[in-house]
Amino acid sequence: MRVQVRVPATSANLGPGFDTLGLALSLHNEVVAEEAEGITVRIEGEGADWLVENGDNIVARGVRLAYEETGRAFKGCALTCVNRIPTARGLGSSAAAWVGGLVVGNALLGAPLSKDALLALAARAEGHPDNVAAAVLGGLTVSCAVPAGIAAVSLPVPRSLAWVVLIPAVTSSTAEGRALLPPSVPLEDAVFNVQRVALLLASLQAGRSDTLGAALDDRLHQPYRLKLFPWLPDVAAAARAAGALGCVLSGAGPALLAVVPGDGGAVARAMERALTKAGVEGSARAFDVDADGATSRIV
Repeated sequence: MRVQVRVPATSANLGPGFDTLGLALSLHNEVVAEEAEGITVRIEGEGADWLVENGDNIVARGVRLAYEETGRAFKGCALTCVNRIPTARGLGSSAAAWVGGLVVGNALLGAPLSKDALLALAARAEGHPDNVAAAVLGGLTVSCAVPAGIAAVSLPVPRSLAWVVLIPAVTSSTAEGRALLPPSVPLEDAVFNVQRVALLLASLQAGRSDTLGAALDDRLHQPYRLKLFPWLPDVAAAARAAGALGCVLSGAGPALLAVVPGDGGAVARAMERALTKAGVEGSARAFDVDADGATSRIV
């Protein structure tokens, strides 16, 4: 049997929702796979020049993890990975790889694992649930760890909004971004973020763009990560001046996510100009929200 799996890029946090919120975007990695003796991996597109093409590849590890979870012997697989999600940019490339491998393995096994089981496995492998929840479920996801695994809910997002992603030419690692975060924060900062997350979800549900801008503010992670991305305030200001409701780090960065009512073209161009002025190259484009999450089909 030969299967094809499609996994969306994801943007985590959305400003105040640190390690909680994730958004699936209409940019996808694809994996074509079939069972084989031994593991072969071929990579096209993003990361083709440096990602490993053997059993240590994350997609291959995800396939193996699905087999191990179901108690089935894993003899190998042949994988062709077409990567469109930029690596080390804050768009969930590692989450997409884990989810892609797990969904491939599940499909080859005849789909014995539920979405909840896949989500729990992916979150355990990735280390946190925000990106993997959006990659598995699609839409805007709210997720957290619970004793039984991961609790996650996917919410619809108003179609009137454009989500503009600025992808700088520089890279950054999640570990590097997390190393800058303090072990504790002032109570007033924690309350500030709880208020903004609640307002963000309420604004999206009610279609209230007038409150959405204030809801994107954050005090838990972005102020500390300015050391890595000192150009963030200027690019965010340019995005808002061009019509964005707000502009936040995508995950741990360096990509930025701007929320725009209507067409996002002017905001994308303004963000590119501001980034170039800061001495960093990059490109921006508007994406729709992927409402489906990871999908698989027999080919």
